[in-house]
Amino acid sequence: MSLTPSNMISLGTIAPEFKLNDGIDSQFQKLNDLNGENGTLIVFICNHCPYVIHILKHWVDFSNSLINKKINTIAISSNDIINYPEDSPELMKKLSLEYNFKFPYLFDSDQSVAKKYDAACTPDFYLFDSKLCLYYRGRYDKSRPNNSDELNGNDLKNAVNSMLEKKQFNQTQYPSLGCNIKWKN
Repeated sequence: MSLTPSNMISLGTIAPEFKLNDGIDSQFQKLNDLNGENGTLIVFICNHCPYVIHILKHWVDFSNSLINKKINTIAISSNDIINYPEDSPELMKKLSLEYNFKFPYLFDSDQSVAKKYDAACTPDFYLFDSKLCLYYRGRYDKSRPNNSDELNGNDLKNAVNSMLEKKQFNQTQYPSLGCNIKWKN
């Protein structure tokens, strides 16, 4: 495991379109069919990363609550499943059922979507507004598996609230930290 920060792409970037296989029901889904009326949260995760596991229940509950705010969540796994079989679509489905995902968990088999988004780690958060313009990118909060900071999601929550109020988000946006995406050779 290599601790990797997210790449802080430019705010205002338009979300690149994609069409990916849903690891849950094996259907292909497109961003433009999944985006939310008030915004879209795209998160690069995987099944085995300790940084994802650390926040998973809290983040899933938070993401499921966004449905009432008309913000859709899309989770994407881009890891190489040949060298990391624990991130396979079959196990993605198992994880999504175990944690009651109410959002798609998509498999980026050729890693092209992770490259389009310049994703670097898991978890990696991208919050887009209703026009799919990047409003926030970075960390969930400052809690990590190896520190005593409270797991509360405040960085992302504050960004969501500010976006819904149609305010400019003036708080510092810190990179996420997690396992590097497992790129294919």
